[in-house]
Amino acid sequence: MCQGLSAPLPPFAALLSFALLFFLLAGGPVWAWRPWPQNGKMNVTDYAFGDSKKYEGSSEFVKLRYHMGPVLTTNITVHTIWYGKWDRNQKKIIREFINSISATNSPHPSVAGWWRTVQLYTDQTGANISKTVRLGEEKNDRFYSHGKSLTRLSIQSVIKSAITAKTRPLPINPRSGLYLLLTADDVYVQDFCTSVCGFHYFTFPSLVGYTLPYAWVGNSAKLCPGQCAYPFAMPAYIPNPKPFKSPNGDVGVDGMISVIGHEMAELASNPLANAWYAGQDPSFPVEIADLCEGIYGTGGGGSYTGQVLDARDGATYNMNGIRRRFLVQWLWSHVLNYCTGPNALDH
Repeated sequence: MCQGLSAPLPPFAALLSFALLFFLLAGGPVWAWRPWPQNGKMNVTDYAFGDSKKYEGSSEFVKLRYHMGPVLTTNITVHTIWYGKWDRNQKKIIREFINSISATNSPHPSVAGWWRTVQLYTDQTGANISKTVRLGEEKNDRFYSHGKSLTRLSIQSVIKSAITAKTRPLPINPRSGLYLLLTADDVYVQDFCTSVCGFHYFTFPSLVGYTLPYAWVGNSAKLCPGQCAYPFAMPAYIPNPKPFKSPNGDVGVDGMISVIGHEMAELASNPLANAWYAGQDPSFPVEIADLCEGIYGTGGGGSYTGQVLDARDGATYNMNGIRRRFLVQWLWSHVLNYCTGPNALDH
């Protein structure tokens, strides 16, 4: 289970957190994801640890290893911070995706089937990542308490404000809590749209008072849908672009769903940057979702999403939730040694 602390760290640990903070700010994009394809075709360089990081079916170049750190083996509770202005339907879409992760009766292919790949990862005791993911408390920050332009550091300040609020503060749950900060479509976050659509990390005790695994995901509908809401919007460099129809009628939020899934899967399997990842540098890990960027179905890679499904209304999806459909990228299975998802044709 995640070895987060329930009280502030002693001074020596605080110094360590300052060192990690420096690493985070100086090391460039960390735990970042860009869902759009990096080029229009696949070649051998796409299989190296570079900008693309797509591994659709080969394990020859993938050295995913376990580094003995904790994973989230107890029931995962997602505490959500809605930063900025969100309408009711947008919240419903995101809530239902999270609730669908543990739903047992969704039609195949299901969100719960997608999460089973995450469940296969274990800690050093052999305990699997929890199959139970549930919504926890929510906090609304409608008035942009830290402004409309956030840095990586100020994101942690937003989380601190949410857990220390005078009214209805979020619970402090370092052992199994996952703190999800979602920014509205008029909020800019450091590196948003250029090299990042979402990222995950953990809060520093010296800043927040606790070590809490968290993820940030932004709504790109106004700022950069072609970058972060792909394939419901297309990058300008793709010739003759024809975006997919979003399954829930909101390009920005439907694009966010896949990024949220990406970050939650990586938080569960690598919450403190010392569990499951490929590569030699923990400050630039290649994690279980990074390995499958842009892949949503069998045959995916490059600018091709792979075999996905079409709803009667023409919307595109690859998995079912409780009442809605979603398009979510695949994940790397260390058992199969390739990317997989519930809609795989070889299942």
